Amino acid sequence: MITKMKKYAFMVYHKEYESFLAELRQLGVLHIQEVRPALEDNNLQQILAQRKRVNEIVRALKRLNKDRKEEEVQLAPARELTKVDGLALLETIEQQQEKKTQLQMSLGSLEKEIDFMKVWGDFSYADIERLKEAGYKVTFFTTPASKFDPEWIDTYHAVEINNIQSVSYFITITPEGEVVDIDAERPKMPDSSLTVLQARREQIQGQLEEIDRELQNRAVADYNTLIELDRNLENEFNISNVRIQTDQQADNKLMMLEGWLPEENGAAMEEQLEKDGFYYQELEISEDDRVPIKLKNNKFTALYEPITKMFSLPKYSEFDPTPFFAPFFMLFFGLCFGDGGYGLIMILVCAWFKRKVNPDYKPYLTLFQYFGLAAVIVGTLTGSFFGLALVDIPAFEAVKDYFLTTDHLMIIAIALGLIQIIFGKIVAAFQTKAQKGLKHSISSFAWVFALIALIVAFGLPALDIQLHSTLVTVLFVLAGISFLVTLFYNSPGKNIFMNFGGGLWNTYNVASGLLGDTLSYIRLFAIGLTGAILGGVFNSLAVDMTAGMSIVPRAIAMLLILAFGHSLNFALCTISALVHPLRLTFVEYYKNAEFEGGGKEYKPFRKVGAPPGLP
Repeated sequence: MITKMKKYAFMVYHKEYESFLAELRQLGVLHIQEVRPALEDNNLQQILAQRKRVNEIVRALKRLNKDRKEEEVQLAPARELTKVDGLALLETIEQQQEKKTQLQMSLGSLEKEIDFMKVWGDFSYADIERLKEAGYKVTFFTTPASKFDPEWIDTYHAVEINNIQSVSYFITITPEGEVVDIDAERPKMPDSSLTVLQARREQIQGQLEEIDRELQNRAVADYNTLIELDRNLENEFNISNVRIQTDQQADNKLMMLEGWLPEENGAAMEEQLEKDGFYYQELEISEDDRVPIKLKNNKFTALYEPITKMFSLPKYSEFDPTPFFAPFFMLFFGLCFGDGGYGLIMILVCAWFKRKVNPDYKPYLTLFQYFGLAAVIVGTLTGSFFGLALVDIPAFEAVKDYFLTTDHLMIIAIALGLIQIIFGKIVAAFQTKAQKGLKHSISSFAWVFALIALIVAFGLPALDIQLHSTLVTVLFVLAGISFLVTLFYNSPGKNIFMNFGGGLWNTYNVASGLLGDTLSYIRLFAIGLTGAILGGVFNSLAVDMTAGMSIVPRAIAMLLILAFGHSLNFALCTISALVHPLRLTFVEYYKNAEFEGGGKEYKPFRKVGAPPGLP
């Protein structure tokens, strides 16, 4: 559900404003009303740029710590630094990284020169210089070996140095000033000999090792300090943003500010502000207000809130969709995953990781445990366990008639689709009633009654459930009356012809949409069936491909095939079981529930890292 909000206006004398802001931040419950774009302020842009630099360095140091053994990493506590000192530390680390990057580039170029010089051998440029002083010039050439002309040896005193991969590397020694007319490429030679280049490489490698040691030390000594610097910058951004959102009146003597907070915190905040002598006034919430959204759900439903936020938070006037789609999402995941063994693995793996990960990630693992539970239930009902069809195992002969068949699964998928679609339309009807009033929702409720009546009248007989003729007549009458309401009372206040035209258009949309939306749910059956079949295929491969082996090699080969095959299938099933329920939720359900979204998350003004504000 969406937490009820209150809107407040504050008027504070300018000399008391800083203490007022400190009080607000201490209370930690007020979401500041933004009246000016924060990113248009140069100071805020500068802080964001600084935070970006800090976060890049923090990520780099975190990677360095991950590359080391756990016992080698004992992070030092954060040091209390001023902003100037913190940014100086940041710049020092950035300079080290920049120097490392330049050395790596130099090393790469040097390696190429060394590889090239190895072809020519370890000669001394000093000897070439002495030849030049004696009046002789040494020229370097490369040419395909087939084009090397032996006459060059007599004419230009050519000396072949090397022949690699059909390429000839040679030099000529000619008197200074003599023209060397040879059709061959003259490569650009490095300015140093192989020995000098190798010594230079060792020097750069030593410098890189020294920088790596310094950065590793930084990763331990300064990681938490940089985290604290980022928090301080975020706090500075937040309080600077509040000042920007402040309206100054009466020659800047009066400071005006507006904000939002949960209704449950209103009385406590008012009491505290009255005690401190600050003026406030509660304001009426208008339709144009963009009220911040705070979701409040039970332990199970709250796990699905990240899924809601993936698409969009609801508007304040809408219903929170989370509790409405959460059970469906869990069931859809189980149907798509489709294997009880895989579901059991998911539950156990998540349980193990919950003992290792940061507490912030535990809700996600708990959510996947629920998904795994749904997969275990569906896999048990369909008789699929690690790709094995339990119905074919003699031990389950007595209960094989209770397993769901593929026909059952297809019917269940379609039935679930109809149920969620109708449920979405019910939610939409109640939402319209809450937003606009009963008379505007009558048409929406009429569609619900019409669809339910027709589905019962035609659907149950299709499932061999016979209905009494009187009940069938009542259902058709109810459907007819509801349909007339949708035709002639879909827009209260408009004339009958406008309503009739709108009703016909709505009828077309509902009829076409209902068919297309329902067919989308058949994929629940298809995806789950595909995963079960693919698991069975890997089981068959493990048995058939190792049939001619002896016991021990066969056992090893089977384990490798099964491990690879089921790991691949597990990954594919997980992706499919996430993607398709997301699509059904964000497309089919949201469309029928008339979900608009676009809400802005409630973010109270408080010190970063501080506990939640008023209870």
